[in-house]
Amino acid sequence: MGGTLTRERLKARGTTYALLPLRVFLGVTFIYAGLYKFTDPHYLGGLSDPTSFAAMTQGLKSSSPIGPLLGIALKAPSSFAVAFAVGELAVGLGTLFGLLGRVAAVGGALLSLSLFLTVSWQVYPYFLGNDLIYLMAWLPLILAGTSYLSFDSWLASRRGRPE
Repeated sequence: MGGTLTRERLKARGTTYALLPLRVFLGVTFIYAGLYKFTDPHYLGGLSDPTSFAAMTQGLKSSSPIGPLLGIALKAPSSFAVAFAVGELAVGLGTLFGLLGRVAAVGGALLSLSLFLTVSWQVYPYFLGNDLIYLMAWLPLILAGTSYLSFDSWLASRRGRPE
C-alpha cells in the first residue's frame, strides 16, 4: 500500500511540474535570442550589411506569405529590429519567471509564427525548420499557463484564489 501512495505522489508531482522544463527552455532561449541580437554588431546595420535585420528582411520579403508586412517593417527597420529583440526578452523573462505567463506564451507563439512565415517558410521539408517546432512548443503554455514556481501563482495566492 505504501508503494502505491509513493507512486501516486510521484505521478502527481510529475504531472504538476511537467511543463516546467519546457518553460525554462523557452524562457532561457528567448532571453538569449534577445540579448544576442543586442550584442550582435551587425543586427542593427543597414541594408549594406548582409547579416543585418534590414538586409535579411529585404531578402525574405518576396518569398514570404507575409511579404507586405515585411515591407512595413522595412520603412523603419531599426525600430522593428529593436522591437523584435525587446519582444524576445520580454517573452523570455515572462515565461522563465512565470509573470503573465499566458500573455508571454502568446507573445512567444506570435514571434515564432512570424519567424516561421519568414525565415523557415522556404525550408523543405517543413519539419527541418525549427520555428514551427517553437510555435508548437508555446501552445501548452498558452493552454496551461505558468501556475507552478511562478510569480503568477504567487500573486494568485496573495489574492487568495487559485491561478
